[in-house]
Amino acid sequence: MKTTNKEEFDHINDFGTGAPNDAYAMYFKGNSYLNPLTQPGKDPLFLANVTFEPGCRNNWHIHHADKGGGQILICTAGEGWYQEEGKAAAELLPGKVIVIPAGVKHWHGAKKDSWFAHISLEVPGENCSTEWLEPVDDNQYDTLD
Repeated sequence: MKTTNKEEFDHINDFGTGAPNDAYAMYFKGNSYLNPLTQPGKDPLFLANVTFEPGCRNNWHIHHADKGGGQILICTAGEGWYQEEGKAAAELLPGKVIVIPAGVKHWHGAKKDSWFAHISLEVPGENCSTEWLEPVDDNQYDTLD
């Protein structure tokens, strides 16, 4: 469900908005919020609910790993976009699951006119890292409906 009203969105964002995502703000256009669902270093998998204000998206990036790795997105509230390099952007709606293998250049975020949230799961692997790249081109993003 598309919504620009934060109070309405808070009612459907079951996993909670969390705190401003200040540690990664340099890799986002707009404001994002992070609500860890597991404890890094204590639990075997790190899961977090990531919330994007309308128009917010992260930069192009690649999850690297020598073996395994990557990312899984479980869309939970609002509407957003996911795009892999060289492919058309895909609409993200609650219930959609995106599996991103290691080595795939991509970005994800909210639609211009909707708050959006997904659970992000870091897939375990060997020598995992994230390479943050250039911002999504504003003109390209603005053409998405």
